[in-house]
Amino acid sequence: MSKQLFKKAGAPILAVLALLLVWEVYVKVYQVEAWLLPAPTAIMREALNSSPRLWMHTVATLEIAIIGFILGTVVGLVLSVVLHTVFPPLRQAFYPLIILSQNIPIIALAPLLVVWFGFGILPKVLIIALMCFFPILIAALQGLDYPDPAMLDYLRMIGAKRSQIFYMLELPNSLPHLFSGLKVSATYSMMGAVISEWLGAQKGLGVYMRLSAASFRTDRVFVSIVIIVALSLLFFAFISFLEKRLIRWNLRREGA
Repeated sequence: MSKQLFKKAGAPILAVLALLLVWEVYVKVYQVEAWLLPAPTAIMREALNSSPRLWMHTVATLEIAIIGFILGTVVGLVLSVVLHTVFPPLRQAFYPLIILSQNIPIIALAPLLVVWFGFGILPKVLIIALMCFFPILIAALQGLDYPDPAMLDYLRMIGAKRSQIFYMLELPNSLPHLFSGLKVSATYSMMGAVISEWLGAQKGLGVYMRLSAASFRTDRVFVSIVIIVALSLLFFAFISFLEKRLIRWNLRREGA
């Protein structure tokens, strides 16, 4: 297990370490100003010195990211089931509109949400949910649309009802596709949380980044970026862990 993990993560880790070393040497040799490009050691030092304050902002961002991700997941799943099973004719009418809605920049919708719902947590959660639900909706619909043809014919042959086909075949078949959408949405949730905090919040990594950039504390901006990337990777890893636990049958089939 450790050897397999090293094979997968060893090369990327070595590449990152090499990049950090080149970065550190470049800043030291050419004496680059800290406000322009701080050294990795300076960024690490600032992270340690600001850890209590960073923890408060990190918790605030993680809270709205999780809430928005859950809301987007629920909306995406419910809408996919409705369009696939309950009202299939509505899919032809609403599906193009849903795709068109994704061409509207979130940064353009965000001020409207603030006007409509104020500066509380609701518009921030809605921004994250809007970014998360689309990948889940598309992935779930794709999984529901392509069940195993042989199993589908068998269930129809033995007289299975529409609901039985859905719960016994289509829903389990859609799980691998669904988890692919969840992984994408998990990374979107952190990005959406930071964007929402830029538009107005009292705490959060987005606020911390905005104030740090305004005061030319580039080291703090880099610290925020590192935390956001780390949280996104942890979120992604958690979804991957759930995938391995819940759909082992699919993993065994892929490994066969």
